[in-house]
Amino acid sequence: MKAADIMITEVVTIESSATISHAAKVMKQNNLRSLIVERSSQNDAYGIITTTDISNAIAQDQDPYRTYVYEVMTKPCIVVSPNMSLEHIARLFARAKIRLAPVIKDRLLGVVSLTDILTKTNYLTSDKMKAMFPPTTKENLSSDSATKEWEVVDWEVEL
Repeated sequence: MKAADIMITEVVTIESSATISHAAKVMKQNNLRSLIVERSSQNDAYGIITTTDISNAIAQDQDPYRTYVYEVMTKPCIVVSPNMSLEHIARLFARAKIRLAPVIKDRLLGVVSLTDILTKTNYLTSDKMKAMFPPTTKENLSSDSATKEWEVVDWEVEL
């Protein structure tokens, strides 16, 4: 399978000149964690803004009503080709530590996410799941961890 087979084609975008407050509202209205930032010209690169970008800006005392998307977005963002295999996309996502990428071929065609890969494919078959998460038995638990009692610590007292 390829990106074009599972991508979402109805992409919610935002202009780089919008405030991060507006971006957060658009994300909330559409139940999204990221938005693709529109290009300012044909030769420009696409960008991406995430809830993490917005949270970090607010944590650094940036005013969400006076901070613009272009100030906190990632640009250029990692993009994928519509013909890229899902296996390659999954590896790319893991290496780059991302969960979503725009699908581009001269223009924005859609987006593909880690959720799309996991839910729209048979990528995680039961055999693959068993290999990734073997059943827990007494034999594969160390005797120390199986018998040791957990210690509850009041972290506020410790600090």
